[in-house]
Amino acid sequence: MFTGKSIICFGGEDFWYHHPHPSEHLMRRFARAGNKVIFVNSISMGLPSLAHKDLLPRIRRKLRSYARFAREAERNLTVVSPPVVPFFGSRAGRAANQLLLSAQINLLARRKDFTRPVLWIAIPTAVDMIGRVDESLVVYLVTDKYDANTMDHATEATHITRLHERALEASDIILYSGRKLFDEATIARERSHLLEHAIDYEHFAQVSSKELEVPEAVARIPRPHLGYFGAMEEWLIDEELVEKISRERPLWQWVFIGNCARGMKIGELENVHILPPVAYADLPRYASGFDVCVLPWNTHNTWTTYASPMKVREYLATGKPTVIVDLYEFEHLRDVLRIAHSHDGFLRLTESALKETGEDAARARQGSIAHLTWDNHAEAVSCLIEGALAEKKRS
Repeated sequence: MFTGKSIICFGGEDFWYHHPHPSEHLMRRFARAGNKVIFVNSISMGLPSLAHKDLLPRIRRKLRSYARFAREAERNLTVVSPPVVPFFGSRAGRAANQLLLSAQINLLARRKDFTRPVLWIAIPTAVDMIGRVDESLVVYLVTDKYDANTMDHATEATHITRLHERALEASDIILYSGRKLFDEATIARERSHLLEHAIDYEHFAQVSSKELEVPEAVARIPRPHLGYFGAMEEWLIDEELVEKISRERPLWQWVFIGNCARGMKIGELENVHILPPVAYADLPRYASGFDVCVLPWNTHNTWTTYASPMKVREYLATGKPTVIVDLYEFEHLRDVLRIAHSHDGFLRLTESALKETGEDAARARQGSIAHLTWDNHAEAVSCLIEGALAEKKRS
């Protein structure tokens, strides 16, 4: 892996308030290899509408992040939460952010003795920073169908599309985390690469040892458990699916772990248990109490159809039977996943999963993704960056 380089990363998520995401996993490994990294917490794509039920909690979370400003997360890795104007659809707002961000980040970079950094962006709104930090190379990590996400912000989709296309055209390396995103890419195809989500394999494979203690919050719930961890939003979770199966199989218990948006109807069902978020380090203990891992997402949402949820690979690493809705991303794993194409199909496949015996299927699930580690990904990306820098030097 390369070493001795400077990297400025504009992440698509908040370092402090989310489970680790692709940019964070990779930046930690680059920092440990002896590179200097500034990780800029998500500058978002704008505020949600005033009618959004979780507007105030999100503002409070962002203000707490701002209060940290610049903190050392670990050796060689500084996390910064620079204040910005949250109106990316406005020309004046973007101009103000260019000045605010470039001033703050360049000052911090000078203090850290950064030299010709690699600029890494994982959100379209960071495109305005290209050319403003004296970067030697631009890497764009595309993790979502950004213009299809109309749920979390009020910025117009057409504007997000323009920002995304500008980022594609200006980047030296483009990494796609999802197969559907990659397969449909047309701009700068020659600079594009598939980098599907990896996992902390050993972390989640602990579950298969059957030696982890199941937390009381899960253990006290009657079995069987249909387990899910992650975000819960009305537009993300297929509440009709959960309600149907809850009604037809009242003895099955749904165990949801994570942030739950206000107004979710499934929380009213007797056999649905919504537990608060837990630390990333504790997820394997909670998953050890699942009988079947599930992904009951709403596939009528365009954004969802392009998704590549890390949790599915983490489920597979546990060895647990896994039932998911039909997503393009996981077609190549249908030999180890149970993929449902309807509500009735989801019920039938869950029933089948609960009856599974033996260890062969569990080992096959783990073997299908054991190679997808962040260490391997960091090495692969390092080679791409070194190759691109060498090519720039030659030309």
